[in-house]
Amino acid sequence: TRVTRSADTLAKSRTALDRSAAKAKGTAVRGWYVDTQANRVVVLAAPGAAAEAAARTFARTSGAGDVAVVATEQPRAMYDLRGGDQFVINGNTLCSVGFSVAGGFVTAGHCGGTGSPTLGYNNVSQGNFAGSSFPGNDYAWVRTNGNWTPQPWVNNYSGGNVTVAGSQDAAIGSSICRSGRTTGWRCGTLLGRNETIVYPQGAVSGLSRSNACAEGGDSGGAWISGNQAQGVTSGGSGNCSSGGTMWFQPVNEILSVYGLSLTTSGGGSG
Repeated sequence: TRVTRSADTLAKSRTALDRSAAKAKGTAVRGWYVDTQANRVVVLAAPGAAAEAAARTFARTSGAGDVAVVATEQPRAMYDLRGGDQFVINGNTLCSVGFSVAGGFVTAGHCGGTGSPTLGYNNVSQGNFAGSSFPGNDYAWVRTNGNWTPQPWVNNYSGGNVTVAGSQDAAIGSSICRSGRTTGWRCGTLLGRNETIVYPQGAVSGLSRSNACAEGGDSGGAWISGNQAQGVTSGGSGNCSSGGTMWFQPVNEILSVYGLSLTTSGGGSG
């Protein structure tokens, strides 16, 4: 079948639009591409006749010639949710992401109260605390907006990720590591479970203990043994210079209380 426009002609039109990309910012134009099956160049634009007219003008003045205009909603950049990364609560408090779940992530309750707004590591609007409990417990979850995609990852602070496959409880004596925005990736041994700690704000029960160090800002961050999620950082004593003892809130309790589904490499619940 003979087509109206050659592949070379379509490519030249797309190149002309690419050269004018800077002029598209802040306008009704939202993108463009070559539709080879329909033998045309498509320009994406905001809905409405005025936006369509503006898109055609942009294409003409760019030297792209006649184009098809298709209405679309405003695209936006998507960011990954990853355990151990920083997030910001109420515009000023820094904590760390625990684990991704369907619709958001889990973290520590003392990081923020229900309804508190959050920003991601890049200061992009992220979501709000959908539930939070502290003291008594130290868990919470944040329901994120469409800017963020939950991933089955924990930041290993060496340029890569540890993949989360599930949330099977590790045995006491197991090697365990934690990830957080202040001190990065630290490892130690799981020393105890179901312990109660009295903070200045009140007692928290059901915590697990380890000698993997942490510092302020690491709160809420991920604890993982192998590829199995264990919990989120609650608190402790000491620091990463002199060593110390840390406690974390087990993740399976958080998932159970809020009815959440852990994001795993298998795509299902841990």
